[in-house]
Amino acid sequence: MTRHDNNSHDNRRDNKSDQLTSPQESLQIYRAMQRGLSRRDAMKLLGAAGVLAMGVGGVPGLSPAFAAEGEASPQRGGRIRVAAHSSSTKDSLDPALGSTAIDYCRAYMFYNGLTQFDPDLRPQPCLAESFETTDNGSHWIFVLRQGVTFHDGKALTPQDVIYSIMRHKEPAVGSKVLSMVEQIESIRALDQRRVEFNLSSPNIELPSILAVSHLVIVADGTQDFSKGNGTGAFRCQEFSPGVRSVGVRNENYWREGYPYLDAIEMVGISDESSRVNALLSGDVQMINNLSGNFAERIKQSDNGLLKATNSGNYTDLVMRFDQQPTSRPAFREAMKCLFDREQIKRVALRGYGEIANDQPIAPGTPYYFDGLPQREYDPERAASLLKQAGVAGATVPLVASPAANYSEDMAVLLQQSAAAAGLKLNINRVPADGYWSNHWMKHPLGFGNINPRPTANILLSQFFLSSAAWNESGWKNAHFDQLVVAARGEPDEAKRKQMYADMQTLIHDEGGIGIPVFLSDLEGYDSRIGGMDRTVPLGSFMGYLFAEYVWWKG
Repeated sequence: MTRHDNNSHDNRRDNKSDQLTSPQESLQIYRAMQRGLSRRDAMKLLGAAGVLAMGVGGVPGLSPAFAAEGEASPQRGGRIRVAAHSSSTKDSLDPALGSTAIDYCRAYMFYNGLTQFDPDLRPQPCLAESFETTDNGSHWIFVLRQGVTFHDGKALTPQDVIYSIMRHKEPAVGSKVLSMVEQIESIRALDQRRVEFNLSSPNIELPSILAVSHLVIVADGTQDFSKGNGTGAFRCQEFSPGVRSVGVRNENYWREGYPYLDAIEMVGISDESSRVNALLSGDVQMINNLSGNFAERIKQSDNGLLKATNSGNYTDLVMRFDQQPTSRPAFREAMKCLFDREQIKRVALRGYGEIANDQPIAPGTPYYFDGLPQREYDPERAASLLKQAGVAGATVPLVASPAANYSEDMAVLLQQSAAAAGLKLNINRVPADGYWSNHWMKHPLGFGNINPRPTANILLSQFFLSSAAWNESGWKNAHFDQLVVAARGEPDEAKRKQMYADMQTLIHDEGGIGIPVFLSDLEGYDSRIGGMDRTVPLGSFMGYLFAEYVWWKG
C-alpha cells in the first residue's frame, strides 16, 4: 500500500494496477462518494480501484479552498466583537456539550478536529495530515500532523485523539453526539503518529463525522474545560458562561499565517432588535439569526452588509410521543396539515427560504427524495383528524421563542389555521435565554431549530435515531434505525438512494416533527470585516469557522 501526505509528490504507479498512488485521484474518488456516487462507480471514472487516501499540498494543513477569497491582501491585527443569538449560564467550553451557534464557534476557535470542512462540505485534513481506508470504511488510519502543540505547550499525541473521541461514549459526559460515535468500536495508536479507527460497520463518512465541532481534539485526560486548552487559532483569555468569551491569537498556531485577528470577543444578545442596533451602532461587528424584516434594514444601512446562505436550516414543530395529545398519530397528522407553507414563506420569512415537506433533507442536496408527495395545507382534513384524535374544540398550549428562528411568527400563522379547523392553540411565548435547556423537547407542542449538517446520515443520526440525544419528538422506529446504519456502508448507489428515500418517507408519514420551510441563514456584518465571501453552508458565521479566516480592515 502506498501512503500519501502533504510531503508526498510521487504520483507514480507501482506494478499493481489496482492500487492508487495519486492523492489527486484519491481526493476525486472521495468527493464523488460524498456526492452520492458508489465507491465502485467513482473508481471506474478514473479507471482505478483499491486504496482510498486523502492528503493536500501547499501550505501545511491548508487546502486552496481554505484560503480567504476575494481580497488579495488580508490584514493582520484588530479586535472584533461578535453577537450570537443565544447564550446561557450553562454554556461550556467542553465541545461534547455544545448545542448553540456560540458553542460551535468557540469549539472551532479554541480547538481543531482531525478534519475540517471546506466550502464544498468536503472534509479536509486538519490535525490529521492524511487519512485513508482500504476496505470501504470499516477501518481508517489517520496520520497526525507533526509540530502541533496545545495552548499549554503539550505536544499532540495519539492518546489525545483516543481520549477525545472515546470520552463521548461515557454516559457521564452527556455528549450530544453519542449516537454518532457509537459506531466507533475502538481506536488504537499504531505508533507515535498513526491512529487506527475500527468501526462496527463500514462508514465512508467517518472523515465528515470527525469534522463536526463536538469531536474536536482535547488533551488526554482533560476534566476541567474552563481554560479551553486546545490546539486552535485562539487561546481562551476569558470565559464567563452566559456573559462573554474572549479569545486571543495563538502565536504558536501550527497553521502558518493564521489567524489574522488579535482577539475576538463573543457575546449573546437574544433580542433581535438589540442585536441589529448593536451592529449598526458599531458596538458589535458580526451578528447572526436575522429575520427577513431586519435583513432589509441592514441592507439599507450605510455600514452594515447582509449575508444570506441557503443551507438546509429549519425550524420545526416538535410533537412529543411521550406526552398528550401529541402522542396521538391523528393529532400529529392534523398539525402537519395545518401548515400553510406558502404563507409562512411569504409572510414570516419574507421570501428568504424554500418550501419543505416534513422531512429534514433539503432539496438540491444528495439523497433528497423528490418523489415524496408534497403535504398540502388542508384544514378540512385537519378538522377530521382532530375529531378522530378526540381533541376537536380543545385548547392546546404551543410554546414558541425567539431562540427558534421564526417560531413566533409560525405559531401565530398556525394558530389562525388551527382555528379554522376547530382547535384553539394557546401560544406561550418564552424568552430566548435558557430556551434550549429549559423548554426545547420538554413540552408536548413546541418548536426546535436545527442547523444544517454536512451529510444526510449525520443529520439523521443526530436527530432521528431512537438513541439520539436530540431525538426531538422521542420517535422510535427500529426499521428506520437499521436503515441509517446500513446506508453508511452500502456500496450500491441505487440501493443507498432507496434507503434514504425510505427514511424520508418514514419521517414524513410517522415522525413527530413538522417542517414547513427551510430557512436561509441571514447574518449581518460590519463593512470593514474582510474575508466574508468565504461560505461554509453549515450554519451562521461561515459554518462556525469564521474566526480563523476573517480580518479587520478598519
